[in-house]
Amino acid sequence: MCRTYNKIGSLKSLKIHLEKNNIHDFKSIKDVITFQNSYQTLRQEQLAFHESQIEHEKNQLNIDLPVLQTAAETLKQETIQKLTEEIEILKGQLYNSSQNASTNLFHKLKIAFRNWNYKIQIKNLEQNFETNVKMAISPLLEEYNLKSHRFDYLSTRFDDAVTKSAFHSISELDRKKTIIEEKKSYIYGALGEQKVVKTLEALSDDYFLINDFDVSFYTAIYNSQEDEYIKSIQIDHILIGPPGIFLIETKNWSEKSLENVNLRSPVEQIKRNSYAFFQILNNKVKRKRNLLDRHHWGDKKIPIKNVIVFTNSKPKEEFQYVKILTVNELIGYVNYFKPIFSYEEINSIAEIIIQVNEA
Repeated sequence: MCRTYNKIGSLKSLKIHLEKNNIHDFKSIKDVITFQNSYQTLRQEQLAFHESQIEHEKNQLNIDLPVLQTAAETLKQETIQKLTEEIEILKGQLYNSSQNASTNLFHKLKIAFRNWNYKIQIKNLEQNFETNVKMAISPLLEEYNLKSHRFDYLSTRFDDAVTKSAFHSISELDRKKTIIEEKKSYIYGALGEQKVVKTLEALSDDYFLINDFDVSFYTAIYNSQEDEYIKSIQIDHILIGPPGIFLIETKNWSEKSLENVNLRSPVEQIKRNSYAFFQILNNKVKRKRNLLDRHHWGDKKIPIKNVIVFTNSKPKEEFQYVKILTVNELIGYVNYFKPIFSYEEINSIAEIIIQVNEA
């Protein structure tokens, strides 16, 4: 099985985009696509769940309200009875105290003060009787009123209650959908790149596949052919094997995309990347002694082949210096070339490319 290094670029970019927007639910591109396909179902499930919750709450309120009403009435009667008994006890104590005759002045003053205190307590209890009863049952009445208003609202505006209850969960679903839609090109790209990786993994372990080769240059590379300075390159896949090096760009394009003149030419893109990659690799190879097995005639060439793999629609045209293939044609094209590198040379080249990518 082909040895593989690094994750595919589109998937990495999509993951960064999602995490930047505080979305950590998706572990793979399959999870994202599953979410997209099931979005409407998930939305309906959330509405159904909250509808069930609101219906359950309404039924529970219908049970709670009579219970609260009975509890309030019971507490009211118990409070009335308790206050009445307190008043009667105080009146009895006042009566008994008034019957106590004494000729001692000190005792008379003491009895008079005690009787006055009884009368004050009785007066306060009688004057605040209704207030004390209301205060005793106030918490139950307050709870009853709140639940009664809530029950009336759920009964008359059930759909509004469901919408409000589901607002946050539905909003989060909508937010995720919007954020994913912003980068849907990454999804299409990741699907295409995964197909290519899966296809190339069928090769033997003589091959080494490096995904998402992404390098920026401290000093721009001048491309004399196009009269431009190249500051960075990104290559979807670099396959190193016995036949040499294959730079592979993957495009998961539709027929409409192929005809869109506003889309950047993948042919120009890979030629530009190939030019910069050739400069980097040759500079590195020159500095490394004994990197490749020497031939008695001189230094061996490192062939670089430019390949664009279309996983959906493929243009009919052929292009200079670039091979256009479908996924099904990719392995046959790689195997067409005769081997020129040993296992050790392949490892040495792969090591250099990985070092450049990690620098």
